[in-house]
Amino acid sequence: MRGQKGSLARKAQPDPKYGSPVVTKFINYMMQDGQKATATKIVYSGLEEAAKQLKVDVVALIDQVIANVMPKLEVRTRRIGGANYQVPVPVPENRGLALALKWIVGVVREKQGKQIYKFLAEELMQAYKNEGAAVKKREMVEKMAEANKAFAQFKW
Repeated sequence: MRGQKGSLARKAQPDPKYGSPVVTKFINYMMQDGQKATATKIVYSGLEEAAKQLKVDVVALIDQVIANVMPKLEVRTRRIGGANYQVPVPVPENRGLALALKWIVGVVREKQGKQIYKFLAEELMQAYKNEGAAVKKREMVEKMAEANKAFAQFKW
């Protein structure tokens, strides 16, 4: 392939309250229809609620949650000789962060009945303790990769 490689990835700006780029990304994942102020209120309220109940710092909470939800391995489909194989590959850091945030937001959005920041706080507390639906999703993805270890030689 000739020419220049794709565009360079932009660094996320740290959020004004905690100075963490991960929180900024979390707010952006939580945002719907361009309503960033609403997403910011939800994320800050959920983080503060969870940190207060667990008696930990907010930045330490979010770092631990991301570490617990981020997968180490995933499967990628690879076509070889007319057959499709699920090949286990290690997950890059930026993709792992994106998957972790996407899974947490997905779990929170599925629930109904209370205010969304309360569901967010519950899921963050469960993920901090290595429990909850987002952690189950990570375990399922890693189990699938482990089951397909026989096809690891097809890595490209």
